[in-house]
Amino acid sequence: MTPDHRPAAFLRALFDRAVAVADPMRVIPAHLPPKPAGRVVVIGAGKASARMAEAVETAWGPCEGLVITRYGYARPCQGIEIVEAAHPVPDAAGAEATARILALLAGLGADDFVLALISGGASALLVAPAEGVTLAEKQAVNAALLASGAPIDRMNTVRKHLSRVKGGQLAAAAWPARMLALMISDVPGDDPVFIGSGPTVGDPSSRDDARAVLSRWNIAVPPSVEAALSRPSGVIAPGDARLSACENRVIAAPAQSLAAAAALAKGCEVRILGDALEGEARDVATDQAARARAIQAAMRPGDRPVLLLSGGELTVTRRGDGIGGPNAEFCLALALGLDGAAGIHALACDTDGVDGAAEVAGAVIGPDTLARAQAAGLDPAQALARNDAHRFFAALGDQVVTGPTLTNVNDFRAILITPVVR
Repeated sequence: MTPDHRPAAFLRALFDRAVAVADPMRVIPAHLPPKPAGRVVVIGAGKASARMAEAVETAWGPCEGLVITRYGYARPCQGIEIVEAAHPVPDAAGAEATARILALLAGLGADDFVLALISGGASALLVAPAEGVTLAEKQAVNAALLASGAPIDRMNTVRKHLSRVKGGQLAAAAWPARMLALMISDVPGDDPVFIGSGPTVGDPSSRDDARAVLSRWNIAVPPSVEAALSRPSGVIAPGDARLSACENRVIAAPAQSLAAAAALAKGCEVRILGDALEGEARDVATDQAARARAIQAAMRPGDRPVLLLSGGELTVTRRGDGIGGPNAEFCLALALGLDGAAGIHALACDTDGVDGAAEVAGAVIGPDTLARAQAAGLDPAQALARNDAHRFFAALGDQVVTGPTLTNVNDFRAILITPVVR
């Protein structure tokens, strides 16, 4: 596919390809062994977990089990029960379903087999607060972490040490049963330790690490949380015997989706900036705007368009009372940084279809974004200051709305740069 005269459609097609190659129905079969003899239990959590369960039963037939997914992300399964719960802040439905998963695992023996399906979103959906911490207190800490701007791996460190199921504790609950954990990565670096807060993976972090995160990002917590972080943690250390029967395997990751988008971009010079970018969304946007303008300044008429692709997980430090998310905020800051530069278009979306807490994947921008905003009486700088990017792009009709994509390989950003005649 080439950019031709419809750059927004071109960028959307690249995003759709990035999502499609991470569809569990496409990636699960290559990693699924023949269905073991004896008792098989399928468990899981995450935005892609219901689709993963659907793919498993397509191959294996009806199975015993339960997975937890986000509201609106359920899929039809023959035997595996699908429970919907809240994300990104957990709720009672998630807590009750997690208790039922732990009950399923209790009493399994060495001849039994557990298939765990883990994807982004499991940190909120798989919830069992540490002893002495209420669900309401866990919700408050989670909401504060999300608003703090802390990177996802730091947030997950805190979540693990306030949980009875994260940080290897789910695998330990199933021991001595054999377990295969199939994971779809939504974290920079694709480290299983951080995917869904690593419920099946040993973790070397300590309570002190969790307290350091709370201190670094100025997150106030109730006395019960302080007490929980003063007691011995339930997080399972790497090398613990209870993890010896568990294999963890990442089956889809951002790099694969970026590569698929790059392969589709015929006629472009593709430059992949990385699949694990982190940082404040507006700061990364400012840097990429400067990069795009420098690239364009060096181009000559007739040069191939340059396509900048990147993935990872950007963050937003909440400063205002608006409705936004990292991808929409990136686009808004990018538009301001480009200042109407001709020949530069961009898209930024979350591959799960949800940017922040809004049912919007992201947004697209072009050279006319700021001019159309001015004509509509919108102030982009003020919208950015209020973290109100979603309302800004909704007013312009430039939101990207996909509905549930049933997968999650993190953010997808594409900037198309074409030469201009000066």
